[in-house]
Amino acid sequence: MAAEATSSFTEHLAQTRPELLPYQQSLPSIAAGTLPLPHATTIVALTYAGGVLMAGDRRATMGTMIASRRMEKVFPADRYSVLGIAGTAGLAIDMTKLFQVELEHYEKIEGAALSLEGKANRLGAMVRGNLPMALQGLAVVPLFAGFDVATGVGRLFSYDVTGGRYEELEHHSVGSGSVFARGSLKKLWRPELSDAEAVSVALASLYDAADDDSATGGPDSVRRLWPVVYVVDAQGARRIGDDELALKVDELLAERSALRREA
Repeated sequence: MAAEATSSFTEHLAQTRPELLPYQQSLPSIAAGTLPLPHATTIVALTYAGGVLMAGDRRATMGTMIASRRMEKVFPADRYSVLGIAGTAGLAIDMTKLFQVELEHYEKIEGAALSLEGKANRLGAMVRGNLPMALQGLAVVPLFAGFDVATGVGRLFSYDVTGGRYEELEHHSVGSGSVFARGSLKKLWRPELSDAEAVSVALASLYDAADDDSATGGPDSVRRLWPVVYVVDAQGARRIGDDELALKVDELLAERSALRREA
């Protein structure tokens, strides 16, 4: 029987090749939570006057070990939205790729882009599909943000492992260092931040998370590794370049050093 036509690529796979979905894999007999799997850690996001920003550190951990110092956890979902991942790294990356194809497939079939609200709902359905894996220790918890072209504002959405979707009006963070990053965001965020100021706030919050959470990697000046930072505004999603990030990290470290000398 031919599969029903659908604008959802995920539904199409479920009908025709369900084994290709990242959350349709059979697990080994060993408990999933005991497997030595890489995990992505801290993601922060915040709104600013012209849009929304998302940033992630570069460290992935595997138990007490550093699995990677160069992992990227923030990706463009389409022209006007970005996705950040925390949790089981392999599943999270596969879900990200599937979500990117989901949005591209919808636009090709329908001849128009899905609304930002619709994108957030589609991602929630994917997270809900991963619930059986999450209950066995393989959770994926994303952050989603984008510029709403209909209203002209940046919007931010968080999720729980059941696929519950929650709009965050100011800022949010997920991952092992999220509680420390959130405390920093509460102190530094204000409604009328410029995009440049928002980048500085995001870097400061990740720095504070890395200071207290061993699974979060701080800026690495020796290896020249900086967080991955995207801003999304009326012109679309744009990744902040390493040269700009290096200057802002130098400013942050100088400011923190000066505060220590004054203490």
